[in-house]
Amino acid sequence: MKKILFGSLPFLALLCLCACGGYEYTTVTLPDGFAIRTALADTPQKTEKGLMFVKKLPADEGMLFVFDQEEEHYFWMKNTLIDLDIIFLNPQGRITVQYERVPHTYTYTPDTEVPVVSGQAQYVLEAAAGTITRHGLQPGDRLEFVLPQ
Repeated sequence: MKKILFGSLPFLALLCLCACGGYEYTTVTLPDGFAIRTALADTPQKTEKGLMFVKKLPADEGMLFVFDQEEEHYFWMKNTLIDLDIIFLNPQGRITVQYERVPHTYTYTPDTEVPVVSGQAQYVLEAAAGTITRHGLQPGDRLEFVLPQ
């Protein structure tokens, strides 16, 4: 048993990935039928082990922030390595505000220079840059997803 658990490098690598992530996943389906596999996070701080160190986000992956209620949310795009499209959704899953290609920033960027995006939402989808343009997303469009219980 000891050899199986501690003598296998692939097993240890998998164990580390599972321990660091800790995310649940769902699928967000766009109006044109395209599906994005999304990691769920209930606070922006959880991105520290999510998208922060990703250099390129696949077109079919992203992160969905879930808040308790619809309200104004501010996102500081700091400490990320990728450009993102950010899509704010109301409780019915309809797009209220969207931002294309929010620029990445780095750890040494002064807080006063960090780009900030904000919107009224209960859900915020971070998707690969170009998602909005590629799929012709517009405010009012409804995105379909089911959250785990």
